[in-house]
Amino acid sequence: MVSLMQGRLPINQDVLLMQKGMLVRKVRSKSWKKLRYFRLQDDGMTVWHARQAGGKAKPSFSISDVETVREGHESELLRSLAEEFPLEQGFTIVFHGRRSNLDLVANSVEEAQIWMQGLQHLVDFVTSMDQKERLDQYHDWFQRGDKNQDGRMSFPEVQRLLHLMNVEMDQEYALQLFQAADTSQSGTLEGEEFVEFYKALTKRPEVEEVFENFSADGQKLTLLEFVDFLREEQKEGERASDLALELIDRYEPSDSGKVRHVLSLDGFLSYLCSKDGDVFNPACLPIYQDMTQPPNHYYINSSHNTYLVGDQLCGQSSVEGYIRALKRGVPLCGGGYMDGPSGEPIVYHGHTLTSRIPFKDVVATVAQYAFQTSDYPVILSLENHCTWEQQQVMRASSDRDLGGALAEHKPWTGCCPLSCPRPEVGALFPEPGLYRGFHTLPSREKQEARPELEAQFESEPQELSPRKSKPIMCPSSSALVVYLKAVSFHSFTHSREHYRFYETSSFSETKAKSLIKEAGNAFVQHNAWQLSRELWNAGCQMVAMNVQTAGLEMDICDGLFRQNGGCGYVLKPDFLRDIQSSFHPERPISPFKAQTLLIQVISGQQLPKEDMTKERSIVDPLVRVEIFGVRPDTTRQETSYVENNGFNPYWGQTLCFRVLVPELALLRFVVNDYNWKTRHDFIGQYTLPWTCMQQGYRHIHLLSKDGTSLHPASIFVHICIREGLEGDES
Repeated sequence: MVSLMQGRLPINQDVLLMQKGMLVRKVRSKSWKKLRYFRLQDDGMTVWHARQAGGKAKPSFSISDVETVREGHESELLRSLAEEFPLEQGFTIVFHGRRSNLDLVANSVEEAQIWMQGLQHLVDFVTSMDQKERLDQYHDWFQRGDKNQDGRMSFPEVQRLLHLMNVEMDQEYALQLFQAADTSQSGTLEGEEFVEFYKALTKRPEVEEVFENFSADGQKLTLLEFVDFLREEQKEGERASDLALELIDRYEPSDSGKVRHVLSLDGFLSYLCSKDGDVFNPACLPIYQDMTQPPNHYYINSSHNTYLVGDQLCGQSSVEGYIRALKRGVPLCGGGYMDGPSGEPIVYHGHTLTSRIPFKDVVATVAQYAFQTSDYPVILSLENHCTWEQQQVMRASSDRDLGGALAEHKPWTGCCPLSCPRPEVGALFPEPGLYRGFHTLPSREKQEARPELEAQFESEPQELSPRKSKPIMCPSSSALVVYLKAVSFHSFTHSREHYRFYETSSFSETKAKSLIKEAGNAFVQHNAWQLSRELWNAGCQMVAMNVQTAGLEMDICDGLFRQNGGCGYVLKPDFLRDIQSSFHPERPISPFKAQTLLIQVISGQQLPKEDMTKERSIVDPLVRVEIFGVRPDTTRQETSYVENNGFNPYWGQTLCFRVLVPELALLRFVVNDYNWKTRHDFIGQYTLPWTCMQQGYRHIHLLSKDGTSLHPASIFVHICIREGLEGDES
């Protein structure tokens, strides 16, 4: 049978050969190299693998999971096996999020090219799919439900499909939908019959209710009715009239509707499910903030021990960590550097069993990937434990790979922080080949961004040998300390009297929490003047994040830096940029800025199971809304759970939050599978800054643990923000 997907997917010879399957070698390490049979499924969207042709297969990955395909010579692991396998036969599949790369070696160069070209062809297709195609899920579901692959779906297959879809439906009602869609009365669903069944199944009564509240005839929204909706519910204000015309032209499927300036129910739903109907304000997606202020006025996305792609104690070290961080728009990357064998410095996490990588590989990687995502300054934090000789090697590697991009300017002689280099001034250095913004800085005193490449190394006792004295700084390395100097913190008064604005200090988490309680306002004023690391709410610019580790902390970090073009720089609120600020994070007295948030959690759409390949019990979803900000604002509330329905659960519950400092608040929407015996199982989440949240009827498109899209999974909410503090109106 020709799959329904092939009716839309432009098939080429490479894809057809991938669907026949191919034996390749899967490589995990120098010692783990095993033959596996990989095959692209008939749907054109999933790849399965087995130990051998004809063996029991299981899913390997979806095309939508793939970010790109790299040639063999770009893989550290495959390069290390170059004597065993020709690099031309190897290739690497790079996935979105934090999922590990997949290194494969084909039996010939020709077979490697088939998979590389075929996969890229499919990835390009998925990337270019428009919103309507992404919403049309029936093709994929038909493939899942058509168990015997005969191109027809019987009622027992439909019942099985409903279970796969994560919905438990009354059998009599399911049969009614089935029979209504079976217009040929053949006892099976084919082609468009299944499409009609799917549409009936995915009917959104909660959206129809909103639509009918503003539609006079229940059939359409006139231009004026849609303007009323945008102004009253979506809080679009004066722009509602112009916006209504734009949205009708963008989302109304019928040409006649566009000509008449009316919006049908289908067009209304398309709008609500689009980026314009997203909870995240699209105006905050591009770079929208002032990028000409001193770097101490910004939060800076930071990565700690960037070279680690696994466990902090015994995990693998790899330049892939730097690639991932830089492609995610993380401008500050850190690591420790030690003396290595053969006179070559290495990157290594001292006192651990982590593996090691050459410093020269890190520099070459940064040179290649530093500005693929953002043109703004990149900071390398180098915790230097090298001897004089290997410091010279580090300097030579930096000069060779980064060339003239390493700035060799004199330190500032002035005292005004406004003379600091700003993120935007990279444009002042237009010479071809110059990287606009890169530093190497010490990890414990991570510091500000500079629009050219520069370096600063920190001398500390050798971790591998505590008895050794501090290594002597090599003059060539010391010469790279141009703008930022790491200094020890004694007190805020001492810093103000003895340090300059381009010097920086770092704090342990314990020390920072103690300072914020003892002298929170002084801490805020300090961070308006200098750069430091640890607590955002006190105005610290950097927080050391293990970006390779999924979880709550990275969800919050990703949420904060999702705005402003993902460039890694977010302008701090004005009260954290004022050196005379009266703000105290522990006692935020600002009732004139306080707000009340009402969130009606209405419904969910196509929530996934933990493992879609297994026919397990249906999920019992609940929604938890968490707020992270200053201590009095940090809280959480959750809905009740809906039993046995992950496909279209309905809650209709309102949660109320009173927030003192909305400028520092982030919201995290979490969907869990209720389990009274154990902790609830995670389904998906989405985190965003309060200041980037849109009001009205909005969809929240869920992300996985790794931060990748769970499309089409979403939750439908109504958001209302009111000035001042109000009582709980839920």
